[in-house]
Amino acid sequence: MPEADTFPIIPREALFGNPTRAQGKISPDGKWLSWLAPYEGVLNIWLAPADDPASARAMTKATARPIRQHFWPGDAKSLLYVQDKDGDENFLLYRIDLETGEETTLTPFEHTRVQIVGASETIKDRILVGLNHRDPQFHDVYRLDLNTGDLTLVYENHSFAGFMADDTLTLRMAMRQNEAGGTDYFRFDDGRVEDEPFETTAMEDSLTTTPAGYTTDGSVLYWLDSRGRNTAALYAQDTATGARTLVAQDDKADIGGTIRDQETGKVQAYSVEYLTTEWTAIDPAIRAALEWLGDRLEGEFGISSRTDDDRTWIVWNDPLTAPVRTFIFDRDAETLEEFYVSRPELEGAPLRPMHPLEIASRDGLTLPSYLTLPPGSDGTHSGRPDSPLPTVLLVHGGPWARDSFGFDAVHQMLANRGYAVLSVNFRGSTGFGKDFINAGNKQWGLKMHDDLIDAVEWAIDQGIAERDKVAIMGGSYGGYATLAGLAFTPDVFACGVDIVGPSNLETLLSTIPPYWAPMVKIFHERMGNPDTEEGLALLRAASPLHKAESIAKPLLIAQGANDPRVKQAESDQIVGAMKQAGIPVTYVLYPDEGHGFARPENSIAFFALAENFLAQCLGGRAEPLGDVLEPSTTQIVEGEEHVKGLASVPG
Repeated sequence: MPEADTFPIIPREALFGNPTRAQGKISPDGKWLSWLAPYEGVLNIWLAPADDPASARAMTKATARPIRQHFWPGDAKSLLYVQDKDGDENFLLYRIDLETGEETTLTPFEHTRVQIVGASETIKDRILVGLNHRDPQFHDVYRLDLNTGDLTLVYENHSFAGFMADDTLTLRMAMRQNEAGGTDYFRFDDGRVEDEPFETTAMEDSLTTTPAGYTTDGSVLYWLDSRGRNTAALYAQDTATGARTLVAQDDKADIGGTIRDQETGKVQAYSVEYLTTEWTAIDPAIRAALEWLGDRLEGEFGISSRTDDDRTWIVWNDPLTAPVRTFIFDRDAETLEEFYVSRPELEGAPLRPMHPLEIASRDGLTLPSYLTLPPGSDGTHSGRPDSPLPTVLLVHGGPWARDSFGFDAVHQMLANRGYAVLSVNFRGSTGFGKDFINAGNKQWGLKMHDDLIDAVEWAIDQGIAERDKVAIMGGSYGGYATLAGLAFTPDVFACGVDIVGPSNLETLLSTIPPYWAPMVKIFHERMGNPDTEEGLALLRAASPLHKAESIAKPLLIAQGANDPRVKQAESDQIVGAMKQAGIPVTYVLYPDEGHGFARPENSIAFFALAENFLAQCLGGRAEPLGDVLEPSTTQIVEGEEHVKGLASVPG
């Protein structure tokens, strides 16, 4: 690949290390700016006066696991964040007092996962939270005083999967799966759940229909709803009469996000994401603001934070072939002040555009997909390489999720190393209507896998991919797809990289987190019910573990030891089966991670292994391993000899 070799290698650390800054926000009163940035090498929360951003100070001192999510309460007297322990996903809620800097654990319970049930525009010092410390399956609802830490029980829950409150922090709705695998929605009456649901969905609508919040006065309940149609439309329901009004719809994709009026809660704009995201404004002032921003920002952009008076926005901008930038937008002055660049080390790097496209499946479905090509490979700028390339099929997780358009660090690394990178929204992916999702029901390892094979054949037919140099890679469901690809279709792929992928669907379903139990029917109806003979046979047939002896190509497996969704046993099982069959495999374990990588040291180390593994398999280039493993907790359990240069690396 002489063309790619003439372009500089983008260092792994620039793509997977700590950002310089991230998650910028403005306080509701407009007085403060906050963001995440490294403090002694670990992402922490920083704070600065809005009129003096240079006088920033670190508000937290996390030393091991990065803080990845923070937010402002309505009264702007504190900062809030959630954190788990080594990837166990038992997130607790923490508060930092702005005046004193004192940190408090607001939910000081072991083996507990906090949920935010409700927040308010008018009651700014309290929120509703769900806590499952009494029963790990069910979240009880508490009113939390953010300044005193007092927790008051609002509702003890013994059967419901979720709740919704209005702006008075009064519970208005409870949700529970029904026998059909859909959802029943129940009203509250004077603190008690009514016996009969006021709305219900069948299984076919369960992933495309959901309540989307009340207006501030509680008179309107918004719904994203696919009942009686294919794509999810936005409806406004009069809570007094039950009458519904269609607000927005799209034939190709579900309605996605909304912008709401800060005071009234009414929808001002909505988004639709098919291949790319498009915003449509209902409110004239919001339309003017979005158009003003669109004239000045290239690529994708969106609002990440707003002041209560809605005059100042924090706006992110993804230029696609340059690092993501964040701006402070003064709507009255019509000024756009740069807040920060997330990864300034990527300035001038040979970042590649992502090409949105459509691929036809063998049975006539349209698969929205994304292709990134190596630098120097597309002399005509047509989105097709001058000659076929080694290719990586990068499969998203979920599977009830989707790939999207925009900057993607893995796409950029792989393209920079000389590979075409293809991501496919296979059937079962979300965002494209219920018919597309439901076409994937009970099709793990079957038609869902056929879609991936069809995408590979398309790439070969289009002159994009070399037939004997296609790798498959992904996390979670994408890891499962990798295992399935090598076990079920061993002649298609040259090698595979599996990150926290399940190998045995039977044991996967028997070890789900307890708080998923109220939603277990979604797995039974969409994967197979292990309590029935037919369902159990389906799950076993779709499990790569039972065809491990068919794996004939190199395989790299990464697993977090504390993963609550895909337990370590999922990787241990297939590694053991491959060893027993005498099949080589490389297995790396991370004792302080869960369902993916949170610590950048581990992320950098893993992608170092992955790129050198792919270089050995596909012939692309790779940044040498060096001492990349030393700062990480990487444990090479099996097969160091199958990764280029690993046997000679310390650590």
